Amino acid sequence: MLRSIVWYIVFFGTIILTIPALIRTKMLDKKGEIEKRDALVYKVTTLWAKTLLKVAGVKVIVHGVENLPKDKNVLYIGNHQGNFDIPIYMSQIPGLKGFVSKIEVKKIPGVRTWMEYMYCVFMDRSNIRKAGEAIVHGIKILKSGHSLVIFPEGTRSKGNNMGEFKAGSFKLATKSKCPIVPVTMDGSYRIMETNKRKWTLKPATVNLYIHPAIETADLSKEEQDALPKKVYEIIKNQLHKA
Repeated sequence: MLRSIVWYIVFFGTIILTIPALIRTKMLDKKGEIEKRDALVYKVTTLWAKTLLKVAGVKVIVHGVENLPKDKNVLYIGNHQGNFDIPIYMSQIPGLKGFVSKIEVKKIPGVRTWMEYMYCVFMDRSNIRKAGEAIVHGIKILKSGHSLVIFPEGTRSKGNNMGEFKAGSFKLATKSKCPIVPVTMDGSYRIMETNKRKWTLKPATVNLYIHPAIETADLSKEEQDALPKKVYEIIKNQLHKA
């Protein structure tokens, strides 16, 4: 209980502490110094995510870092076990990356602004037209050279059983011709989702598996149609090995 209380204090306290860095980020943005702005955003958000994991008592073991393409942006596609998946990605996978997030996150002051600078995409899944617009926006971000993360299940599984992958998520890769990097998250649900009090936290060890990239630039129509199942099986098979 005490750890959980401290974590929430740190969560909101560190957001306040990042205000000077956010002001600096906005200044760099206005000056058009995009590389410096992105470097600052990456530094601040990565440190913030690492701090949240440390206070929560989370240990992450990363497998397959060597599978990450060098000097190339990618679309990370992974299973979604819990709320801590995002800080785990932010702190453990190198490079600035945005997330395809539910639109409700925009209601969180401070977090929303940093996410916008991370090139995140906010999706309203309750509105088909707006969801489609979000996918188009994500394709533009990938084409501009930035990486994205998407969880095709659309919601947290809260365990090792994976939900169905929504095929529309894969248009981000096929339309932008961006490589897909499948990622298996194993154990993040133990931090929060299995607790009797859903807001409390407990220490946990999480294994993060980064699989070899899948090129999408020259796929046939049949190969594109088979992508969701192919990626799903890669992620699921690793989960069941653990």
